[in-house]
Amino acid sequence: MSFLGTDTAPTAADEVSLTNDGWFPAIALAELRAAVRLDGTVTPARLRHAAVNAMASVNGELASYKEAQLQAGHAGLADVPAPQVAGESVQLQRYRRAVYACVQADLIEHYRDFDTTGAGDKAADKLELRVHDLRRDVRWAISDLVGRRRTTVELI
Repeated sequence: MSFLGTDTAPTAADEVSLTNDGWFPAIALAELRAAVRLDGTVTPARLRHAAVNAMASVNGELASYKEAQLQAGHAGLADVPAPQVAGESVQLQRYRRAVYACVQADLIEHYRDFDTTGAGDKAADKLELRVHDLRRDVRWAISDLVGRRRTTVELI
């Protein structure tokens, strides 16, 4: 029995890996949930929905990169020459970072409407800043993956 107001997170058996397009890696929902610290308030169905949309969004942004790598003879993202960290290509790690950050941002934006009290509005305003940070993380992960500089310069 728990006195917490949220459900416990689903077990790994409740959440499967989402297959990708064959070139980009699959996303394991249990690993995503653990990495971004999602509790039981995010149901498996909502997490799956957010992850599918995030994968489609990131894949779309990386379409020209994928095409260039296919033309270079790389059958998958894991085959693109890149440094290895923790026994895995940093390109795979960057891809997951982009997807995970996109999932978090989407979930925060969609869960904002749950509490409409004054305290809920204050909390939502704080989360808005977090959403901007997460969207930035998506941009940086994609920039790092494709080898583009992160710097954005704007003339005033």
